[in-house]
Amino acid sequence: MQQKTKLFLQTLKYSIPHLGKCMQKQHLNHYNFADHYYNRIKLKKYHLTKCLQNKPKISELARNIPSRSFSCKDLQPVKQENEKPLPENMDAFEKVRTKLETQPQEEYEIINVEVKHGGFVYYQEGCCLVRSKDEEADNDNYEVLFNLEELKLDQPFIDCIRVAPDEKYVAAKIRTEDSEASTCVIIKLSDQPVMEASFPNVSSFEWVKDEEDEDVLFYTFQRNLRCHDVYRATFGDNKRNERFYTEKDPSYFVFLYLTKDSRFLTINIMNKTTSEVWLIDGLSPWDPPVLIQKRIHGVLYYVEHRDDELYILTNVGEPTEFKLMRTAADTPAIMNWDLFFTMKRNTKVIDLDMFKDHCVLFLKHSNLLYVNVIGLADDSVRSLKDGKLVPMTVFHKTDSEDLQKKPLLIHVYGAYGMDLKMNFRPERRVLVDDGWILAYCHVRGGGELGLQWHADGRLTKKLNGLADLEACIKTLHGQGFSQPSLTTLTAFSAGGVLAGALCNSNPELLRAVTLEAPFLDVLNTMMDTTLPLTLEELEEWGNPSSDEKHKNYIKRYCPYQNIKPQHYPSVHITAYENDERVPLKGIVSYTEKLKEAISEHAKDTGEGYQAPNIILDIQPGGNHVIEDSHKKITAQIKFLYEELGLDSTSVFEDLKKYLKF
Repeated sequence: MQQKTKLFLQTLKYSIPHLGKCMQKQHLNHYNFADHYYNRIKLKKYHLTKCLQNKPKISELARNIPSRSFSCKDLQPVKQENEKPLPENMDAFEKVRTKLETQPQEEYEIINVEVKHGGFVYYQEGCCLVRSKDEEADNDNYEVLFNLEELKLDQPFIDCIRVAPDEKYVAAKIRTEDSEASTCVIIKLSDQPVMEASFPNVSSFEWVKDEEDEDVLFYTFQRNLRCHDVYRATFGDNKRNERFYTEKDPSYFVFLYLTKDSRFLTINIMNKTTSEVWLIDGLSPWDPPVLIQKRIHGVLYYVEHRDDELYILTNVGEPTEFKLMRTAADTPAIMNWDLFFTMKRNTKVIDLDMFKDHCVLFLKHSNLLYVNVIGLADDSVRSLKDGKLVPMTVFHKTDSEDLQKKPLLIHVYGAYGMDLKMNFRPERRVLVDDGWILAYCHVRGGGELGLQWHADGRLTKKLNGLADLEACIKTLHGQGFSQPSLTTLTAFSAGGVLAGALCNSNPELLRAVTLEAPFLDVLNTMMDTTLPLTLEELEEWGNPSSDEKHKNYIKRYCPYQNIKPQHYPSVHITAYENDERVPLKGIVSYTEKLKEAISEHAKDTGEGYQAPNIILDIQPGGNHVIEDSHKKITAQIKFLYEELGLDSTSVFEDLKKYLKF
């Protein structure tokens, strides 16, 4: 089988142009694919995100254990005393539940990353990178490999872990909460583990082993949020570190992905609509890479490998087979993207055990899993707009009475083909416990219904997302969920476009809005090509500098451009001082213009007019969205309760069960 693969690659080498010494790569899989090329969003560490490597069994993928909380000042992990061992025959889910229930509630945190490789599990404990034998992973019997405080960073955490094939080295990417900058450390594993090297600003990285059993680390270098350079490095007696590829087109970025069987390393070159993949033989990593399909505008594809066959997921073509024994003249395998979305949605599982006291009903429609409040018979909670069924997800307590008088919190995103995030958050739980209704509007521009759902909400169709949001809120009110005076809206990053646009077009639907790092000045941002993400995002928002049609269309919905003297809902904005993705300048300009418009409207209205509160909370640091900031969470909840005239005493008492104050 190995010989067949090598013959196939040799055949391809004579059929395609060489890159010579130039090679490229970056990271991607079925679940984080969109997250890598929709760059307004940056995932944080408490998203239950895990960097998993070489996990052959589904059961081994289920490790997601709440971690005790330690201060980085503790230097070494401190083990809990008087902790009763869990029964050996207890299943994994019950172990998680038991640990959650028995650990101090005020120290509740979720583990960040964890990798199982060989007979060990690698993870972060306290302020250290550690490993333990797989069968002892739950028993606090671990080996400390590296102390993160050696990097002299403020509250560092491990963002990703990769282990070399024979476990001679482990690489870990380390970040801080107030910056997107990262450092990749290479630890040599021995009786006395030592840091062999460190590289700044690493984005994606993977290990392979060459013909001489030497570990080779491939990694991408990120500068100003742009990832164009690929390096490869070796360690030990034969140290070297060389750049071997630079992407010249500034609208593309590069990331690396190791196939699930570790057989091939793929170099993925992408923008929002187009991709190109080169294949590196995991057994011969110094050979020139092999091109799968050169970039064609509008064609996205992703490559996986198993049993000498390539699986190609794409947005064009029909499903076929592609065996590695075939010559380069044969047609590559094509799996239709919409088919993949159908399979993905039909197997999607949302664990709502945290909401066990809140009655929900699951319904299937158009390949999407709906969560519907019981009481709406056999119909799903959805809105009909322009002939489109817009799905919504709604949570509320089962014993809630007179829902029309309950406060409602709307969530929206609608950009980059990304699903609206509905991950568990302690503040969401306490709001539901306190009688709130939570509604998630899966508008066009997101990815909930596949690529076409995204296409119908980008470029010159962005207003579809706004129309969907308006229809969703009106539908909720029409079906007895809350009322405008008790309705609030929350959004972050690119979701701020639709939230801000709604405040301009239909402010009467809302009482208050909370925004975090919101994208509000679309026109001026997309005309400034010096900003790091402008060129990469032309396919999402358009090119107003060279296309008058795009420019005029953006002017129709851009929140900043459409502020006018009228009554607005109260708005609380959290921004970050050195945010590179959404510059602070645009947020400040928006806030000032909004206040001026409100003041002008107040003068025209006369005495007795109660102007809305507009609050801009600028946080230090250079991160984009800090999801677990307790200060931000409490400020936003306090704002919502005050604007709706609600008593917040009980909700903050409940929050103390989950968050440290």
